[in-house]
Amino acid sequence: MNNKYEAIIGLEVHAQLLTKSKAFCGCSTKFGKSPNSNTCPICLGHPGVLPVLNKDVVEYTIKMGLATGCRINQKSIFSRKNYFYPDLPKGYQISQYEEPICEHGKIMIKLKDGSEKKIGITRIHMEEDAGKSIHDQGYETLIDVNRCGVPLMEIVSDPDMNSADEAYQYLSKIKQLVQYLEICDGNMEEGSLRCDANISVRLKGAHKLGTKRELKNMNSFRNVERAIEFEITNQIEILEDGGTINQQTLLWNADLNETIPMRSKEEAHDYRYFPDPDLLPVIVNNEWKSEIGNNLPELPDIRIERMIKQYNLPIYDVEILTQNKFIADYYEEVTRITSEYKIASNWIMTDILKIINEEKIDIKNFPVSAEDLGELINIIKDGTISSKIAKEIFPIMLAEKKKPSTIVQEKNLTQISNSGDIEKIINQVLDNNSSEVKTYLSGKDKVFGFLIGKIMKETKGKANPNLVNELLHKSLEELKNNL
Repeated sequence: MNNKYEAIIGLEVHAQLLTKSKAFCGCSTKFGKSPNSNTCPICLGHPGVLPVLNKDVVEYTIKMGLATGCRINQKSIFSRKNYFYPDLPKGYQISQYEEPICEHGKIMIKLKDGSEKKIGITRIHMEEDAGKSIHDQGYETLIDVNRCGVPLMEIVSDPDMNSADEAYQYLSKIKQLVQYLEICDGNMEEGSLRCDANISVRLKGAHKLGTKRELKNMNSFRNVERAIEFEITNQIEILEDGGTINQQTLLWNADLNETIPMRSKEEAHDYRYFPDPDLLPVIVNNEWKSEIGNNLPELPDIRIERMIKQYNLPIYDVEILTQNKFIADYYEEVTRITSEYKIASNWIMTDILKIINEEKIDIKNFPVSAEDLGELINIIKDGTISSKIAKEIFPIMLAEKKKPSTIVQEKNLTQISNSGDIEKIINQVLDNNSSEVKTYLSGKDKVFGFLIGKIMKETKGKANPNLVNELLHKSLEELKNNL
């Protein structure tokens, strides 16, 4: 980015809430159902129907408000946001505008230099989703209204971010929080977490904000980062060329790596907000707020501090393990089986996360249970198998869903730890590789690794490597002393 300018970024994040039914009716919110099957006269906006607010929607939103330090307003109201979309049957969206349920919170993000930065939250409010227009099935546009009325929580940040990386970190923190609270699955690809970005640039030191543009259609964390970087660069180029930035809404085209104009940006008055006459104000008394607050789960920042102390792990490990609540849960289940905390962390960060990312599977569906991973670590620790054999056992555990002790027994993989047995194999290897032994005795120590490899091959990797190392050194020293 041109150093003359600074970017000002605010994000509007929509999180689809994990309620079983929609915001104002009893229809299912289950993703992937046949088009237009999860509908009823209420979510389709038929004349004469009356919406009834889902209590879970309110409680889930309060949870997010409390987790981000927001003020929970005692009274909030629903409004009608009027606009026409083919996939909006009512012709308006039930949302909150002037009196939202949560205001003035914050989220702390970590910057590249390790410092923390506060990103303010302007408001968090409840609303319903619109349907979906499908444009890729031929020459027609198809409408699926299953999503109409699905409950959303909108989190509006202050314009406190100054780079695409900060926006990425903020959005990652939002995803982490909603997953920990178990109010949204955070899946951007399925649309249950969506992000719009408002971006402007100005000369460094200026106080007046530049003209903002809104970016939409960013369906992954990487696309959010790429789109913001592109738009910042684009706005700076326009200003440097003497042009004027017009306020508008842009769509991000990930294939072309560029933005496409969608429409001129609307203002609030364009939507003709007014209080919904069919819905009463939402009243949150102190008792209800306290009850929800007392039942909040352990939040990520608190969990990070505890796990560092409890398991004596590096902060790097803990930040990776806690990024996803269910991976952190898996790790802590492993630690109930084994006290080898760092080894357990290494297995999860390398072997398990690699498979999860490649196969795109959820840790909750991972074939190797936390109990079995803990058992595998324990039988390495007690010398039953070596770490090398463990790496051979793990794929079998994945494929056959068998316990590690069962695999060791079936395939006779128990580690050889008897000194006499290992000495016999060492003597045999030394007899069969006399030229390499002479090379070693002449002072070329690199041959030692070759001899270790031969011994491990003879034992099919089952010999205790530490014992092999010790006994081979001893045998070679004896030969050297007899020269």
